Amino acid sequence: MEQVQHSFQRYEKKFLLTQAQYQGLRRALEARLAVDQYGEHTICNIYFDTDRFDLIRASLEKPAYKEKFRLRSYGVPGPQGLIFAEIKKKAGGVVYKRRVEGMPRQIGAFMDRGRPLPGSGQIQREIQWFLSRYRPTPKVFIGYERVAMTAPQDPDLRVTFDWNIRWRTQRLELGLGDDGHPVLSEDRVVMEIKVPRAIPLWLAGALSAGGIFPTSFSKYGACYQRCLLPQYFSQGRNAYA
Repeated sequence: MEQVQHSFQRYEKKFLLTQAQYQGLRRALEARLAVDQYGEHTICNIYFDTDRFDLIRASLEKPAYKEKFRLRSYGVPGPQGLIFAEIKKKAGGVVYKRRVEGMPRQIGAFMDRGRPLPGSGQIQREIQWFLSRYRPTPKVFIGYERVAMTAPQDPDLRVTFDWNIRWRTQRLELGLGDDGHPVLSEDRVVMEIKVPRAIPLWLAGALSAGGIFPTSFSKYGACYQRCLLPQYFSQGRNAYA
């Protein structure tokens, strides 16, 4: 297993593509980028929030600074699988991600009782401070399929394509399957371009040629607005109460 990266600092630009745009752009990118070693794979997340959904509500207001917390696995983890506990922050347009990892029982003990994990003590303290401040609880599972492309000559450039984005509010454990209800129509693909600096000119040209432009999009935000809020209202409960 390759070295795990625990800290990221980069710009992330998001795009919402049709299938036709996706297929056309994939063909254009294949001259310069290659699919990474993981190929197509499933990403599973449990997003945490307060009872009033303060974190995602604040994020949707597009403040200068915002943050969220999630547990993530690559595929459905077994008892010996790996789970990441991640804080993701955005400030001044720059995305910062800090994470620690462990087996499910280790992550559970870390979050419930503060039991230390192997690795960076500083990141663990940041996560524990976040948990003690907000006291968030699991709110929604969000899973999707992903293909990532990277540039051999520019390893800091990464382009990801996500589809079949799905959610559920039951069985909020990563080891309990990756099924869920759709967030977007099945022909939509979410693309993210992740770079330490500006998007390269050749890539900007490929986007322009395909009529592809940045958009403000969050998987958790879209799920909250399109799925969780209607669910609360249909049950006669007001999420803002």
